[in-house]
Amino acid sequence: MRHLRRVMTAALLALPLTLFASPPAQAADPTTLTSGFYADPNSSPALWAAANPGDGRAPAIRDNIATKPMARWFGNWSGTIGTATGAYVGAADAADRLPVLVAYNIPNRDICGGQSGGGAGSVAAYNAWIAAFAGGIGARPAVVILEPDALGDASCMTAAQIAERNTLLNNAITQFNQKAPNTWVYLDAGNPGWRSAPEMAASLNAAGLSRAHGFSLNVSNYYTTAQNTTYANAVNAALGSTSGYTKPFVVDTSRNGNGSNGAWCNPAGRRTGAPPQMGGGAEMLLWIKTPGESDGNCGVGAGSVAGQFLPEVAYKMVYGY
Repeated sequence: MRHLRRVMTAALLALPLTLFASPPAQAADPTTLTSGFYADPNSSPALWAAANPGDGRAPAIRDNIATKPMARWFGNWSGTIGTATGAYVGAADAADRLPVLVAYNIPNRDICGGQSGGGAGSVAAYNAWIAAFAGGIGARPAVVILEPDALGDASCMTAAQIAERNTLLNNAITQFNQKAPNTWVYLDAGNPGWRSAPEMAASLNAAGLSRAHGFSLNVSNYYTTAQNTTYANAVNAALGSTSGYTKPFVVDTSRNGNGSNGAWCNPAGRRTGAPPQMGGGAEMLLWIKTPGESDGNCGVGAGSVAGQFLPEVAYKMVYGY
């Protein structure tokens, strides 16, 4: 009997180690894999506050904006994209926090507004970029907001451009599903003042929403959470009746504390909204747009470019004036 055990043990040891490897990790809820949202220590308000400690506005900006979890935006300014997303998600993972990333590089980006125009130069370039974006995240937990404005911009696009964009977004969702299994992808759905709920539902479905985790609302805009929730429910009602499914949604609350005055490009008198949290009327309330970062050369940001941090705008946004 001992001899038989020795023979069996020797045989087992001779087998390839791959037979005993753990099975591949299954996709999981990223919010359960972390202990809260990641606050980027290198966000523009954090860097500004650290560099300007003597400025009278610095304490308010530091305490009310810079320390809050916010999304980091990635585009053609991000360098080697897989390296960039990998480093960011890696830092969040080391802190046991959930990072929120924004993919913002689709061809003909911001074709309606024009302030943030640009994006990848071709279909092939975007497909390679988004595949590397997802590969950089890998199996680590993350939330991705996929291409703000992309579906809201349909009114400024030709039928051929819309079809191309739908193909790109469908492929992007495939890349995340294959390469970043513990990432929740939210396909952007604009805001309540842009397109009707049935129109947006149709666009979301055509762009692959059924294979994404959900959709995002109010990115870089000012509509109240209640207005967004009403709109999301209408989108889901349309999705349910026409496509047979509904999806969870997230709302950007970073600048909606005073609601919208009808303008989208650096309007005065806006205020930061509810801090990032689970629930709150949506699956999550998130700070996707960084308060104080300009929408472009317009409104109270006249003379600036999109994405530029404006400390005076940030300071006033803390207090709502």
